Amino acid sequence: MIESTKLEMEERFRQIKEGYNIFYRELLSQGKLNCRDTGIGFWGCSSADAVFEFFQEINLSSFRCFIDIGSGDGIVVLIASLFTNATGVEFDKELHNKAVEMKEKLKIHAELMNHNVEDIDLSGYDIIYINPDKSFTRSRIEKKLLNEMNGILVVYNNIFMPNLLEKGKTFWHEQIPITIWKK
Repeated sequence: MIESTKLEMEERFRQIKEGYNIFYRELLSQGKLNCRDTGIGFWGCSSADAVFEFFQEINLSSFRCFIDIGSGDGIVVLIASLFTNATGVEFDKELHNKAVEMKEKLKIHAELMNHNVEDIDLSGYDIIYINPDKSFTRSRIEKKLLNEMNGILVVYNNIFMPNLLEKGKTFWHEQIPITIWKK
């Protein structure tokens, strides 16, 4: 976590956003999109602006430990690290390596793991973030959350939503719903 003034935080966010914009433009120049099949799921990026505004709105700094499950290229984890201790777990080696590269290039402190989320104990995190690529029931993630979650779940977009958790407030940023869920 970086202790900083609001202006310093906004400058660090701008650096993260610009770094990823360059990466996404490089993908496009190669005829690729900023989304793809990972072999066990589907990676699609989150809007940097929507995520940063959401983290400010919920006062992410008041949370102790943040984890992004299925963290992809790491953009959400790096933004979260501006507010609190942030971890990302990603199965896809190429995406994980991109996250590590961006973290090192931008000199940001965050933990990045190249694992399957099913092998990670989530009980130590008070905020869990996911941009789900499939049904919670079909992926078995909801049962894991029920057993291990000790805080809140943040679901980016409302394409797939939990069935057994309690729906909390939905925040709207850039016409993207971001919803909080509890046990």
